[in-house]
Amino acid sequence: MSELIPAPRAIEGPMRCAVTLDRDTTLWAGPGTGTTERWLRATLGAALGLPLPSGPQDARNSVRLHLDDTLGPEAYRLGVVSGRGVEIRGGDAAGVFWGAQTLRQLLGPDAFRRAPVRPGAVHVIPHQIVEDAPRFAWRGLLLDVARHFMPKDGVLRYLDLLAAHKLNVLHLHLTDDQGWRIEIERYPGLTEVGSWRARTKIGHGASPLWDEKPHGGYYTQDDIREIVAHAAERHITVVPEIDVPGHSQAAIAAYPELGNTDVIDTTALSVWDTWGINPNVLAPTDSTLRFYEGVFEEVLALFPSEFIHIGGDECPKEQWRRSPAAQSRIKELGLADEDELQSWFIGHFAKWLSVRGRRLIGWDEILEGGLAEGAAVSSWRGYAGGIAAARAGHDVVMCPSQHVYLDHRQAPGEDEPVPIGYVRTLEDVYRFEPVPPELDEEQTRHVLGAQANVWTEVMDDSARVDYQTFPRLAAFAEVAWSALPAPAERDFTGFERRMAAHYRRLDALGVAYRPPAGPRPWQRRPGVLGRPVDGPPPNG
Repeated sequence: MSELIPAPRAIEGPMRCAVTLDRDTTLWAGPGTGTTERWLRATLGAALGLPLPSGPQDARNSVRLHLDDTLGPEAYRLGVVSGRGVEIRGGDAAGVFWGAQTLRQLLGPDAFRRAPVRPGAVHVIPHQIVEDAPRFAWRGLLLDVARHFMPKDGVLRYLDLLAAHKLNVLHLHLTDDQGWRIEIERYPGLTEVGSWRARTKIGHGASPLWDEKPHGGYYTQDDIREIVAHAAERHITVVPEIDVPGHSQAAIAAYPELGNTDVIDTTALSVWDTWGINPNVLAPTDSTLRFYEGVFEEVLALFPSEFIHIGGDECPKEQWRRSPAAQSRIKELGLADEDELQSWFIGHFAKWLSVRGRRLIGWDEILEGGLAEGAAVSSWRGYAGGIAAARAGHDVVMCPSQHVYLDHRQAPGEDEPVPIGYVRTLEDVYRFEPVPPELDEEQTRHVLGAQANVWTEVMDDSARVDYQTFPRLAAFAEVAWSALPAPAERDFTGFERRMAAHYRRLDALGVAYRPPAGPRPWQRRPGVLGRPVDGPPPNG
């Protein structure tokens, strides 16, 4: 079963039979289906010019929504039956919603517009039955709003795009060296100082170009509440990431006592204006722990997600090696080295979150020095970290950079804007397999799912984010939803054929995707250096 453009598993009746949706079509919503009822009127009904008033369950020309406990979590059954209208049954409220997304796909590109092209038009759907269920419970996208800030409306738009592709996790990367993007009321300096940088490197690596205009912004707590509520209406979980102990210069610039003050003058630090791995990391002190406990208390009040991401990646240890305070802490705790010191730091927050009914998740570096019970891993440095974590009984989200980092370039051509990393084509992403063959059946149960990551160092506006993300996110969405054959056996030709229709949907949604033939003239960035990596990516 294709997630992107479903083909029915079973078809009842001749295809010449059909259901017509028009201004007389009514909507009946059973108990527990209210989110889909509201979405159908506000989105699908508005796009097609259909009011979809409430009507009786037995109306002939109607759309009916039901919960059905014979179906599994997020599973649905969509019946388009001549003389009976459209019926969507879901194993839970999310399943009903994904069934409504499939109905939207079947209605064609007009169903994706913001306003009807022909108000009151008649819309015909062939008679068919679609039965579908997701392969993975975690089907995610990381959106990095720390490097380049995306205003609230842009995040709400991306939630709508995720919903259209049946993705159900938005991993929101909120803090980094280059900016702190969430209001923390007890520490106002995090946004007063940490949310703005004086200038920004244009391009990557050896690029000599700078944008001298200050860049920044942050989400108020009310903004976050709106984002989380918008996501929940679409059955999407927002997982926040607050980076510790590395990727923290923006926080140290705001509160210098958080840094290793016995090694460097932290009062001289500002929000970082370039890219790469930053040497300025948090000091492993009790006061730093208390500070971030205060941060996480406010984060937990805003985000109901089970998982809270703490980063944990790319933490250089040189300052800790030079810091008498850090070395004293290593001896005090009976630790072997700086790797175990980081493990202690991460383990503190794993226990702190667990006591509060949440679970820590971090990048695969958190495995170094040992991982706390119940913590989960985002495996980004290939599959190795995920394999090790699953074998040790930890849950895993597979997001290997060699396969699903969408900031990586999409083609080898010179017109590809600000080329980063390996070439990862639409076909490459379609052939991504989240579960490595090294895992046995029991270990495979620890693979929660997969996630595509969009890091925005060289994406300075929403059009650049769209270009890097689409159409590859559509391929990723199908991989994350569907039980596809082995990568080499997947029908990419058939996927390309279905994508021809999906490009029209993306056009209707206003997505500035990369066309199959290559970037349009205004999508190019001539003269801006990136950081391309030649050759095929490793399999790790």
